[in-house]
Amino acid sequence: MEIITTPDARLREKSEKVGTIDDEVLDVIAKMRQLSLDWEKEHPYELSAAMAAPQIGILKRIIIVRDDMEDKKNATFTALINPVVVRAEGKTVRDFEGCLSVPQIYGKVPRPFKVRIKAKLEDGTEVRIKATGELARTLLHEIDHLDGVLFIDHIRDDASAFYRMNDKGDLEPVDYDAEIRDNHDLWGDE
Repeated sequence: MEIITTPDARLREKSEKVGTIDDEVLDVIAKMRQLSLDWEKEHPYELSAAMAAPQIGILKRIIIVRDDMEDKKNATFTALINPVVVRAEGKTVRDFEGCLSVPQIYGKVPRPFKVRIKAKLEDGTEVRIKATGELARTLLHEIDHLDGVLFIDHIRDDASAFYRMNDKGDLEPVDYDAEIRDNHDLWGDE
């Protein structure tokens, strides 16, 4: 099992709701956690903040979110099953996002500052989460994956919104016309 990347068509499909949290679902969650950490080891300047099941080719409504996005040494994740956005509100903020499934591309994506989510934990407990800032952004990014939406879709026509990380870990603007606009491998277009 591996992390799939654009233009893999599975990234554009809508995921199915999880009916029963069984050993198969728990195994998917464990694999997501391990693949996130394996990816991170190969990317010294980056943190694997979260992942959605479609990113490993499993079209189920499962996401994992890192418990501490400030500490790379804290490698624990919370799994959310069948997450639903109850409400997104507040000022829209443009900030950087990247994605394990969109290699080397980053973008300034507009997202609401506040979000309310409902989901189930691995043990079946129903939870409601109020999040702001980076956590809200991360949750919205991952829930988008469950509906076949990538962060680049929110900024597709904004030539100034795309960046690439250099070998020192700094983000630099990319040439939209040369690298982004007609890049079928990025968009998954035919």
